[in-house]
Amino acid sequence: MEFNNYLCLKIWEENEMFNDAEVQEILTNITNDDENSVSIVECMLDGKTTDEEIAEFTEIRLNIVRRVLYKLYDAGIASYKRSKDPETQWYTYNWTFEKEKVFEIKDENNEKFSRDINESLEYEEGNMFFICKSNDHRYNFDEASENNFTCGECGEPLEYQDNSAIIDELRELKNNLN
Repeated sequence: MEFNNYLCLKIWEENEMFNDAEVQEILTNITNDDENSVSIVECMLDGKTTDEEIAEFTEIRLNIVRRVLYKLYDAGIASYKRSKDPETQWYTYNWTFEKEKVFEIKDENNEKFSRDINESLEYEEGNMFFICKSNDHRYNFDEASENNFTCGECGEPLEYQDNSAIIDELRELKNNLN
């Protein structure tokens, strides 16, 4: 009974993983293939382990399946074991999806996003800004004063820009991450 519950939980986790837009984005960014990568990985999780089985099941051309698998392999998201068929002397590659690596990449991306938010918030809070109304070019105080508060591109006078809305939005993003 416990094994069945564990198996159901694992299947649920794998299905939920592919409902996560961030996981899908990670896979497509690695493979540069938003059309096929998720179906190939889902097929691997369903028990199809060779590139030929995956190609047949998904109806994706074999060379595309192999290209996606090797890109996943290069990123550490897929691994394979090679075995030699004693009759044909051909090698067979049995592929495994390393979902833990996807979660590591997802965590790294979230940490980077959090750092970027904190840096942006610090920059916005620590600076005063001026904007050119004709081309929307934005200058911090030092840049604006170096140009005598005129736009370096078009020569128009710069106007003070209240960045409190940007600061509020960054603070809200930061709070939502915690």
